[in-house]
Amino acid sequence: MDRVDVLIAGGGAVGSAVAYFLATQPAFGGTVAVVEPDPSYEFAASARSASSIRQQFSTPLNIALSAFGLEFLGLGGPAGGRDRADLGLVDSTYLYLASPAGLETLTHNVDVQRRCGVKVQLHAPQALAVRYPWINTSDLAAAADTAGGEGWFDGYALLRALRAASVQRGVRYLRQGVESVLMSGTEAVDGVRLSSGETLRCRWLVNAAGTRARSVAAHAGIELPIYPRKRCVFVFSSANAVSGCPLVIDPSGVWFRPEGDKFICGALPAVDSNVAPDDFDVEHRLFDEVAWPALAHRVPAFDALRVTSAWAGHYDYNIFDQNAFLGPCETVPNLILACGFSGHGLQQAPAVGRALAEYIAFGEYRTIDVRPLSYSRYLRGQPLREYNII
Repeated sequence: MDRVDVLIAGGGAVGSAVAYFLATQPAFGGTVAVVEPDPSYEFAASARSASSIRQQFSTPLNIALSAFGLEFLGLGGPAGGRDRADLGLVDSTYLYLASPAGLETLTHNVDVQRRCGVKVQLHAPQALAVRYPWINTSDLAAAADTAGGEGWFDGYALLRALRAASVQRGVRYLRQGVESVLMSGTEAVDGVRLSSGETLRCRWLVNAAGTRARSVAAHAGIELPIYPRKRCVFVFSSANAVSGCPLVIDPSGVWFRPEGDKFICGALPAVDSNVAPDDFDVEHRLFDEVAWPALAHRVPAFDALRVTSAWAGHYDYNIFDQNAFLGPCETVPNLILACGFSGHGLQQAPAVGRALAEYIAFGEYRTIDVRPLSYSRYLRGQPLREYNII
């Protein structure tokens, strides 16, 4: 194989979703190959994610993308029907807690979400204490959650199901990396040179390379403000029961949710720096100095918690506006971007895969119009900022 119609750089959840929706699009009869150097996905963001899904965003387009993701998960992912995949979807909610300083932002976001049809509820501290009696509400001004339609799932299972369904429909996965992008002049991608030294030509190149998307784009003369940012997840047990616990986001930035008979949590460092793509060392001080004090303050029942394990993963973090770049580049129209998700790529992978497959097949978006997330906003210096980043 030396030529394909569509070549996808990155075989994680986003790249595999693009492949799957191309393979199932009747109007597309071309060939698809996915370049993925690590078929085990040991260090993939998809495998190291907290694998949660929500509709409580500050951007209407993100709400729509994740709403389809929830629908897709509810149908059992790419298998569907009688062969429903076990994606471990837990129907719950996110619970955003706001201090007096964060009240205006919370109420603004709730207004946006309600206008988008999200069944979001705003709670005063007294009502919050009744609904979640284990929460310390003494320093809170309000909180927001939904009547379901959010939750968490098995992200690795979704990734494997997307990949298996794509392969079953004729998509080729190559255990390779992209060493360079071959150009036809300065305005068109002609193909890539693989880590094996082989050349693979293509009509379309989809850049779904996650934290390495910046380097792939640079070979085509495209500058992306996307960098790896480390996120550590800590697993802990609690001797005391916390019933009906959703995914809670504290004003401190610390979040936690149930995971089986334990809990997982995460926290942001004081300085959120870019890291090397291969830096997966767990920052244990982050739990001791940031997460643990916040957890003990917010949930007194956590006074006897015990950390049992931890891991680190990466966001492909868009420092421009914390939103993904989707669709063709203005200056290189056959280079399709699907990167810079800043933490919500896994939950939006199905909708993004469907949208980009539509664009490749029809030259337009026919379900969700993702043009507001095009690369042109960066060229024009017009950010579409997402404020609900965890």
